[in-house]
Amino acid sequence: MADVYANARSTTGTSVRRRDVNTLSGMCPICVKECTVLCEIGKSAFRGREVLYPEPEQFGWSTAASNKDYGLDWSDFNILSRLRGAEGIEPSPDVALFHNVNIEAKLGGIPLKIPVAIGAYGSTDVAKNNWDALAIGAALSGVIVIIGENVCGVDKESEFTNGKVTRSPEMERRVKLFKEYWDGKYGDVAVQTNVEDQRFGVDEYVVSKLEVNIIERKWGQGAKAIGGEIRVSSLERALELKKRGYLVLPDPEDPVVQEAFRDGLFKTFERHSRVGFPEERSFVEDVEWLRSIGAKHVTIKTGAYRPVDVAWTMKVASEAKVDYVTFDGAGGGTGMSPVPMMNEMGTPTVYLEAQILKCARILEKAGKYVPDISMAGGFVNETQIFKAIAMSNFGDGKGPFVKAITMGRAPLTAAMKALYFCELAEKGRLPRDFAEKYGASPETFFIAADELKKEYGDKVGREIPWSAVGVYTYLSERIGVGLKQLLAGARKFRLDLIDRSDIAALTKLASEVTGIPMLHEIETELFEAILTS
Repeated sequence: MADVYANARSTTGTSVRRRDVNTLSGMCPICVKECTVLCEIGKSAFRGREVLYPEPEQFGWSTAASNKDYGLDWSDFNILSRLRGAEGIEPSPDVALFHNVNIEAKLGGIPLKIPVAIGAYGSTDVAKNNWDALAIGAALSGVIVIIGENVCGVDKESEFTNGKVTRSPEMERRVKLFKEYWDGKYGDVAVQTNVEDQRFGVDEYVVSKLEVNIIERKWGQGAKAIGGEIRVSSLERALELKKRGYLVLPDPEDPVVQEAFRDGLFKTFERHSRVGFPEERSFVEDVEWLRSIGAKHVTIKTGAYRPVDVAWTMKVASEAKVDYVTFDGAGGGTGMSPVPMMNEMGTPTVYLEAQILKCARILEKAGKYVPDISMAGGFVNETQIFKAIAMSNFGDGKGPFVKAITMGRAPLTAAMKALYFCELAEKGRLPRDFAEKYGASPETFFIAADELKKEYGDKVGREIPWSAVGVYTYLSERIGVGLKQLLAGARKFRLDLIDRSDIAALTKLASEVTGIPMLHEIETELFEAILTS
């Protein structure tokens, strides 16, 4: 397929002068000296490594993802509706209403009102800036929210004793905020830990001091195969993070670098995390240790690695009996990842799930433990969630292997959009058509406002920020209700009842990769029996 974006991407803030680009290079067919447009090549001539990343100027208030067409995604499948009968409910027009569909799930034994986890939101500014919305919105929605890597290590106020964290106000804030609105049953807060976190003793700290139930070991993510990254806008902060053991680029201790920073040649440092190199035996022992210190659930978050690594991860997860594994497909987003890596490295989500399901069935056939699976990688709506879960249920009465979906960018977008429109409303600057349709105040344009006020009263809009109402509305009102409607259309009134027979492939590639029959192949052998009986 043509890579017309190879030399111009909105993520890096680049463009081209001509529309009819060379399909191989993405360059203008004629490149001239007197051109002020910054394409990828041109901007790289000035800013070098900065052009590997989403626009640095947007860091902290943006997320980014791939814009590559992988040739296979969830739109290559359709959901099959049914006319007769119903499963999981009495087949009566007075009972089989979509509002009565049960979309609750259990991921690793953790009940969820909606089959969703959100995160992981770590040390990037965009996570910190929107945490109130994400944490409270998740708690109100009854889903898992994941605190990502490096939070304690980056917290300016963290206190350390002999290299181990003994207090982190930012981590405390994040955990406390979720638990304040958590019903104690649906969802939970998880803490993700990487190499640095383990060295800092974050596991012991959050389990013993903050009573966190879920520890998620970070092995990677779909947007990148290297460690976590953030931007640091002060020299003092860069020096502090290097002192704590992080890799900071360029080296803030170098006098030449310090002078360049003060002269404004660059405005931010990069803080990088190390990547782990997991081994089977040590990981099994690690999981046993986490449980011994009080972790009630132990999970893995891994990326879109090559097929043999998927198989190895499933093997190790089985041996260690982790509660669930989150596999993150390429194409999804992050706070800060190299744009070329987001676009060109890793296994896209549908391909990845097909590999995981093959591994799960092999383990199951061999009589081995199969951990629950949560799929991640670009999920934004209920149709994608339906298809991913249905694809993982082989109709043998055991239910789906994929119990939930992990979403990252979409809840952040809901939070940021809600916050921004509330700011506009306060200034009297809402878009005119929006205000005319939905009203000029949050009390009117958030459709779930009255529902939440019945339970939480004046807290809504104050202790519960409107941005959290936005996240709740997106997750519960949109995703939740939309998923119920789809299940009702398939006449499956419990989430665990949807299976591979409820979806059809629309392309040969989709069918070949997943084993789901194409639409024109499904049930054709039954026509004659139905019509002549």
